[in-house]
Amino acid sequence: MSDANDTEWIPNIILGQDYDRRYLDAPIHYDVLENLAAFYGRDMPVHRHAQYVQIHYVDHGTIDFLIDHKVYEVIGPSCFYTPASTPHSFRTDPGARGHVLTIHQSLVWQLMQDNASPEINTSLTQAICLEHDRLPDEQKALWRRLARVLEDIQLEWSGNQAAKDLALMSLVRLLLVNLARLSSKRSASRTVNNENLRLFHRFTEMIEEHYQEQWHLPRYTAEMAISESRLNQTCQRIANRPPKKLIHDRVIQESKRLLIFSNFSSNEICYQLGFSDPAYFSRFFKKHTGMTTQQFRKQTGY
Repeated sequence: MSDANDTEWIPNIILGQDYDRRYLDAPIHYDVLENLAAFYGRDMPVHRHAQYVQIHYVDHGTIDFLIDHKVYEVIGPSCFYTPASTPHSFRTDPGARGHVLTIHQSLVWQLMQDNASPEINTSLTQAICLEHDRLPDEQKALWRRLARVLEDIQLEWSGNQAAKDLALMSLVRLLLVNLARLSSKRSASRTVNNENLRLFHRFTEMIEEHYQEQWHLPRYTAEMAISESRLNQTCQRIANRPPKKLIHDRVIQESKRLLIFSNFSSNEICYQLGFSDPAYFSRFFKKHTGMTTQQFRKQTGY
């Protein structure tokens, strides 16, 4: 799945465009996990970040994380490193908290050029999954250092001290070195069957093409010439959620994006997303988010 043609079906999420436009071209973007989860959901469908690596630190709970064709089922505290442009999806428990750091790959390349250790350089080109409780005792001190660096990044990001950008760059470099040092203790994964991946890829590609047309699940399975039970088994195995939820999640994500970044009314968004009844759209949105469209728009400050 490293070939460019294999990733064309996968949504490319640009945080500065879809989530926080203040940082459209920023080489570093930080946010707490719960803020991103409120926007994208705890069950994040397969996506990628072209030219950006991403680090997720989850403090507790069960986490299902798919990176490329490998599935990790781990218990927090845990940390995941996803190389740039690599397809990934994840599910975190409702109460889980943590950090999400998105870094332009040029910063990683610069670190690799400056570093003389081939072990460090090789580690930063591969996916990494780490679990605190599975580390040997001698490595747990290094884990605590990694967690402290993430807390320092959070403090630096939220403040406005002199040389803020320089401080963030330095902290990110230190974080990457600590991750690479721990990478030899990465958690085990299971590999997804290639045929299941092919079906899953095709389904998510079709969602991206048709979610604004309000296709129901039977329409998707008919177009794919497979049974609903087969598609359900495939989606549960790879994404740990049923296909209908994947469809609904994509509609909700686009609804949130339009509520935040456009001046469209709720009714206009309803029709843009293929709904024919504004009242039904309102019920649909509240069912999946726990709030009305007006409450969501007010909460986000737009």
